Amino acid sequence: MKLCRFGEGRLGLVEGTVVRDVTAALEVLPAYRYPLPGFDPMIANLDKVVARARAIAAEAPAQPVSSVSLLSPVANPGKIACAPLNYQKHVDEVRSDAQIHHNQAATMAPIQTAGLFLKATSALVGPGQGIALRKLDRRNDHEVELAVVIGKTANNVRASEGYEYVAGYAIGLDITIRGPEERSLRKSSDSYAVVGPWLVTADEVPDPANLNLRIAVNGEERQNSNTKYLILGVPELIAFASSFYTLYPGDIIITGTPEGVSPIQPGDVISAYIERIGTMDVTVRAA
Repeated sequence: MKLCRFGEGRLGLVEGTVVRDVTAALEVLPAYRYPLPGFDPMIANLDKVVARARAIAAEAPAQPVSSVSLLSPVANPGKIACAPLNYQKHVDEVRSDAQIHHNQAATMAPIQTAGLFLKATSALVGPGQGIALRKLDRRNDHEVELAVVIGKTANNVRASEGYEYVAGYAIGLDITIRGPEERSLRKSSDSYAVVGPWLVTADEVPDPANLNLRIAVNGEERQNSNTKYLILGVPELIAFASSFYTLYPGDIIITGTPEGVSPIQPGDVISAYIERIGTMDVTVRAA
């Protein structure tokens, strides 16, 4: 199933080029009072929401997907964990380009050494909201990545069990300001974490380790690779992350980008694609 959020927080069931408004399915969610939970309630109750959405879909109002403004399919992730340098060709690319490594090539270690970093949840947007670039005197780059949405609490999970904790997948854009600061700062500006266009439930992606992914800017292809080249795959990343901190429903793991990262500027249109998920188009503007 493909579930999207659109407009003013409505829930949609995507069927081909049509989205059905199944917001009423959210009525199955428990009611919460302050203090609110530290996880995403819809993702924590995804099975119930999916079942209700299926039950009401036939009678739900429908409209073209192209007519709605898509939000992030996850509204309230507790954290966005990101994998740096998780494709070998990107490791080589970063080390060979001073505009990317900013004179820190010696410290550009692959993921097993570098570990993960966190992006602020305030950076999260959907494709319909677009990217608002900051620090226009510096290089801002696109990075297309497979995004993994955690479906249940995970703590010290073994890699062999990693897929059991996945609710679904989406496309992630990890937008990056180049410079000397820590990654988490340069990658956490508002709108620098684009996730969408919808959540594809895990049952519809039987082999996340073999998905083509690519990105084009203004029609020019910039990145084109496959998740089979990930250094640490989805289950290994879940094991790695959960060995340091507990993962909760709605947490997002952005798995790393392949080679081909390059600058974007206001006025650009980014088109990102991942096999079995789809395509999302994102406009770029100045903040």
